[in-house]
Amino acid sequence: MSKIPLEDTPSLLVNTFRQFGNLVQGELRLAKAEMSNIASRAGMGVAFIAVSMLMALVALNVLASALVAYLAETGLSVGTAAIIVGGILLLAALGLALLGKSRLSPEALAPERTVKNVEKDIAAMKEATNV
Repeated sequence: MSKIPLEDTPSLLVNTFRQFGNLVQGELRLAKAEMSNIASRAGMGVAFIAVSMLMALVALNVLASALVAYLAETGLSVGTAAIIVGGILLLAALGLALLGKSRLSPEALAPERTVKNVEKDIAAMKEATNV
């Protein structure tokens, strides 16, 4: 490694701080973009849960109506059909709730790329200072 003249030290120091500032700004832009993506995913998760709750409410209404019809008829016609429809709606609501829950998990909301880039940056700075 060649020696650097003493008069070049201030410009090297300024350049180092400028590059560090650019690095921090780049990481902040990446974190902002990733958090925006995470917020969008979380919004979709909340929407899926809201729809599933609405479907569960409808399913419970249909199941209650089916039970009334079933008891009124004491046979297998309108009541049985309503129970089947209510069961299908309830299963659909469960599927949407599970999908919404998976979109709200801590793993799905973690800013993975930002963490990896910061780790790489720290490793690069450690390597540069150990030369």
